Amino acid sequence: MTVTELPPDTAMRRIGALVRDARRHRGLTQQQLADRLGTSQSAVARIEQGNQNLTLELLGRLSAALESELISVGPAGPTHLSVTGGRPLSGSVAVKSSKNAAVALLCAALLNRGRTTLRNVARIVEVDRILDVLRSIGVSATWDEDGHDLTLVVPDELDLAGIDADAARRTRSIIMFLGPLLHRAPVFELPYAGGCDLGTRTVQPHMIALRPFGLEVEARAGEYHATVTPTGARSRTIVLTERGDTVTENALLAAARTEGTTTIRNASSNYMVQDLVLYLQLLGVGIEGLGTTTLVVTGRPVLDADVDYTISEDPVEAMSLLTAGIVTGSELTVRRAPVEFLEIELAVLAEMGLRYELSPEYLADNGHTRLADITIHPSRLRAPIDKIHPMPFPGLNIDNLPFFAVIAAQAEGSTLIHDWVYDNRAIHLSDLTRLGADIRLLDPHRVLVDGPTRWSSAEVVCPPALRPAVCILLAMLAAKGTSVLRNVDIIARGYEHLYERLVEIGASIEVFHD
Repeated sequence: MTVTELPPDTAMRRIGALVRDARRHRGLTQQQLADRLGTSQSAVARIEQGNQNLTLELLGRLSAALESELISVGPAGPTHLSVTGGRPLSGSVAVKSSKNAAVALLCAALLNRGRTTLRNVARIVEVDRILDVLRSIGVSATWDEDGHDLTLVVPDELDLAGIDADAARRTRSIIMFLGPLLHRAPVFELPYAGGCDLGTRTVQPHMIALRPFGLEVEARAGEYHATVTPTGARSRTIVLTERGDTVTENALLAAARTEGTTTIRNASSNYMVQDLVLYLQLLGVGIEGLGTTTLVVTGRPVLDADVDYTISEDPVEAMSLLTAGIVTGSELTVRRAPVEFLEIELAVLAEMGLRYELSPEYLADNGHTRLADITIHPSRLRAPIDKIHPMPFPGLNIDNLPFFAVIAAQAEGSTLIHDWVYDNRAIHLSDLTRLGADIRLLDPHRVLVDGPTRWSSAEVVCPPALRPAVCILLAMLAAKGTSVLRNVDIIARGYEHLYERLVEIGASIEVFHD
C-alpha cells in the first residue's frame, strides 16, 4: 500500500490492519510477533489497532519479522522480468515439493480432529489462498520458524459463514472443500469463481463422483449451495467419467469419513493422489490399490490422529528445470527428481537424442516416492517420429506437455504437439514465435513445431496460463540479448522462488516493477 496518499490516522489504521493480517497469515500470535520484535504484546496490540506511531525503522523490522513488504513508496505495479539469455547454466538444483499435493493435503486436513503437520510445503500463492480460506473458517495454521513446515488444527465447529469469499474465488481448488465439508454440515455454501460452471468439463465429474455420498450441489450467484442427505448405504462403487486428479481426490476425501466401503474405479494414480492416499492412511483410513486405477476405501466416521507427513517432490517443476537446461545447451543436474512420474518424459527425450544419466534411486521423505538425480548433457536433438501428447499417469503428464514445445523448437525436424485435454492452452504456445520459434497453430489443441530455432530476444506479455508462461521464460534463457517478460505474477502461483533458483545456476534474470 502507499501511505503518502492517506491521512495520518487512516494510514496508521491501514498499516495496523496489514500487520494483523500478515501476522495471522504467518500463524503467529501477538506475543510471538512481539518476541520477534523484542517488544511487548501490548505494543503489538496498539500497532494493530492503529494507535502506535511507526518509524521507518520499526516498519522495516515488522516487514522482516512477518516476511512481508507492508508498505511501498509510490504506486506498486505488476512484476516484470528482464532476462539476458544465450548463456549456459551449470551446477545442480533441487526439486521443491508438489504444489498440487500441498493443496490436496490442506483440504484433507479438514477431516482430522487431531493435529496435522505437513512438512516441506510449497510457499506459493495457491497455497496461501487455501490457507486464507482455512483460517477464515477457524482453522489454526502455524508455520515453523523456517517457514516450510505447517501445523494445522481444525476446531470442533467451523465458521463457514465467515469464509473469506475473495480468497475462495481466486482458487479453483476450493472445489476440493466439498468432499471434507459434506461430513461437517447438512447444508453449506462455498463461493466459487464466476467462470466455473457446473455444466463444464472440469466441474460436472465432481458432482457425479460426490452424489453417491448424498451430496447435491446447485450453483447460483457465484456460490455452490450444497445439501447433504445421508444415504445409509454400507458400500458404494463410483465410476469416474474421467480420470481426473482433483476428481479422484474429492472422491477420496468424501470416502475417508464415510462408514463402509467405497470402490473408486477409473481413479487417477498421479503423484498428488498418491500423496493424499499416504496421508489418509496415516489417519487410519483403509485404502487398497495405491498407484492403480481402482481404489478401495474403508472409511471411518471419526478421524482423530496427530500425524506428520512430508510432501513429495514435484515432477512438473522437475520437468521445468530439465527444460531450462536442455534449451540452454547446459550440463545440469536436477536433484531429487521424482522419476516415477517422469519415466515417459525421459523416454521421449531419449528418443529425441537427449544424453542424460540417472543416479541410483532413493526414497523421498514420505517413504514411498522414488527419486533420482538427473544429469543432462548438451545434446543435438531431433524431432520424434510420433506426435507428443499427454495421457493420465503413467502416461506423459498433462502439465509437462507445454515444455515439449520449447524442447521441440530446439530439435531438427517437425514435431506435432497435441494438447487434447485443455481447450485453447495450445494457443498460448504460439507466443513462442515472438522469440523466433517456428510454431504453427493447427487448431485449439494442436501445434506444429519446426526446428532448430535461432532464438532471438523480445518483449512478451505473460499469457494467462501458468505452464505456457514458464515456457516463454525458459525460451528467453536461450535467446541471445535481453528479453522482457511482463506481468509474471501468474508464475508465483505454481513455483517457489523460481527466478532466484535459476539465477543460482547461472541465469541472468532481474525483477523490476513499473
